[in-house]
Amino acid sequence: MATLNHFSRGLRSAALALLVATATATVAAHRRRSQEARLQERQLELEELAIRRKALAHQQRMQWELLARAIDDPSLAAVIDTYDKSIPVERRRQFFYANAWYVHLFHLHRAGILDREELYRHLREFFQSPVFREYWEASQHMRASLNDSSEEAQLGYMVDGLVRDLDEADTDEWWVVGEPPAD
Repeated sequence: MATLNHFSRGLRSAALALLVATATATVAAHRRRSQEARLQERQLELEELAIRRKALAHQQRMQWELLARAIDDPSLAAVIDTYDKSIPVERRRQFFYANAWYVHLFHLHRAGILDREELYRHLREFFQSPVFREYWEASQHMRASLNDSSEEAQLGYMVDGLVRDLDEADTDEWWVVGEPPAD
């Protein structure tokens, strides 16, 4: 009987050790699969981000190409020209070019190449140009049609504030006017 109890205890210990080993292996395999799944998910997110950035770059190239054609050919510009017709054609062409610069800076910001503060500093410089200021005023009706919560509308509000600050500044040192927003 003592031999049977000793054998039984040994069998229980072996079964318990086997159970612990199996549970440990199962937990380790589950962790490994979870980690692999997280890595695969992250890889997919990065691939999706790369695809979006590539599409954004393509869209920006297409927009520039279309706008360049409109700048070069007034008959094509007529298709997208919503500026006041009392503005001379040459000035409206300059507005298209100013818009191209504005959109370029917007896309640099959207792509993460410029943060809001850098974007603000670039725009502050652009608004030293009377033509750029005139463009901004003439395109106000276009911005009015944007969804207020859109990134583009929010940027427009920031720029409107910058223009007000520049107009109200009592200094010729335009590069210090306004408070660049933090991201």
